[in-house]
Amino acid sequence: MNQNEIRGNLDTGLLKIIALVCMIIDHAGVRLLDNATEWRLIGRIAFPLYLWCMVVGACYTHSPARYPLRLLAVGLISQPCFMLGLNHGWNQLNVFFTLLLGYLGIWGIRENRYGSRIWAPLLALAVPCFVSMDYGWRGVLLAMLLYAARKNRGAVAAVMVAFCLFWGQGTRAVQDVFGLSLRGGLFELDIVKNFLKLQTLALLALPLMLWPRTKRTPFPKVAAYAAYPGHLLILWGIQLALGVTTLQDSLRLLIP
Repeated sequence: MNQNEIRGNLDTGLLKIIALVCMIIDHAGVRLLDNATEWRLIGRIAFPLYLWCMVVGACYTHSPARYPLRLLAVGLISQPCFMLGLNHGWNQLNVFFTLLLGYLGIWGIRENRYGSRIWAPLLALAVPCFVSMDYGWRGVLLAMLLYAARKNRGAVAAVMVAFCLFWGQGTRAVQDVFGLSLRGGLFELDIVKNFLKLQTLALLALPLMLWPRTKRTPFPKVAAYAAYPGHLLILWGIQLALGVTTLQDSLRLLIP
């Protein structure tokens, strides 16, 4: 493995475990706790970590052609679970399709076949403009920007700060968290207000991405992939038990 290919955290097993925990907290906050700010805030950490793991995978995978097939397979298997767990319809695709497009854009850049360095990322960005999916074209763009910046920690940090500030505009302000008020004093400064936006605080993932850790934490691929549809099914079961949704409503999602 060429350690200079990426400057940052190479322990994708650990990052996936952290991302999974944050994602479960986020999804529970959405469906069970009325979008509780604290839970959603923790959840912002998950997606950048998954993107970083995908960038690492794109650089070091021994089977670059099979990698996107795995993402596609898990995306297809997960779609009904995504719909049931998070109350989406068939017109909203899950995050594995976003990861797939990000990977295909990066793959086109790396391979550069028939000019794919140009048309592959453009095509990857165009698809979510017509097909709705988790994080949409912004998520695909961030994947490719992180890939471009991967060899320099300062560049990764700059990409994340700039992108999250852009991403956070239009998302709700974080003014109270864990019983603490983020109002008055320094919190009234314009620059601070711009950082205290829900999606901007995806920056909380940055220290984990930049941590120069090369030790590998065991996390089997099967478990990593199965955890996504698995936790959504469990979340759906809890919603049924609590009366948040009904079997009839769930069936209407799957069979409109």
